[in-house]
Amino acid sequence: MDHPVVAHEEWLAQRKELLASEKEFTRLRDELSARRRELPWEGVEKEYVFAGPDGRTTLSELFDGRSQLVVYHFMFDPTWEEGCKSCSFWADNFNPNVVHLKARDVTLIAVSRAPYAKLAAYEQRMGWGFSWYSTAENDFNFDYGVSFAPQDEERDGAYNYGSLSPNSPEREGVSVFYRDSSGAVFHTYSTYARGIDVLNTAYNYLDLVPKGRDEEGGRSQSWVRRHDEYGVD
Repeated sequence: MDHPVVAHEEWLAQRKELLASEKEFTRLRDELSARRRELPWEGVEKEYVFAGPDGRTTLSELFDGRSQLVVYHFMFDPTWEEGCKSCSFWADNFNPNVVHLKARDVTLIAVSRAPYAKLAAYEQRMGWGFSWYSTAENDFNFDYGVSFAPQDEERDGAYNYGSLSPNSPEREGVSVFYRDSSGAVFHTYSTYARGIDVLNTAYNYLDLVPKGRDEEGGRSQSWVRRHDEYGVD
């Protein structure tokens, strides 16, 4: 890499200048997180039933006794034989965090439209242990903006609150829910596309190093492989 090299004093001066911007970013991020938590909620009126390791499970039961639920919408179309490689990259971050989230009254799960048998086989291959459920028998993924009918796959604005076309039958996303003491369930937040970046720990590390993500403007994940495929080709 061709990059400027300076004496320590100049490096330190420029580092302190960047630190001021980093502190401002942290403050703005905290403010944005507070605004996210202050969003109004919407009640979940539809009954959703999911397929999982213990058979059929309702949305309320997915909370597993906690009041907060984070749902990762994992791209796995019913016709596919493997889960999306990029979603697999994200899912590699789930297992280490599940126990910490449980300690803060949060249950983290993944859902996909593929039948549960395919999810279970792929989960075993990947060596994951987080909870993963199939939405094959309900409209959950369609209702929360990550699955699309054929006529909508290329439709402008069908994805990410009207900002993008899906260009696929499945897209990535995260949805958050809250269950109160009466058992009522509320949808509090969903985010899509680059809105899920913060959940990928590897990207947070890559953003620190000289080459960064090295993804041709931050859009191409052509380098990403499932973790058992690196070095195969």
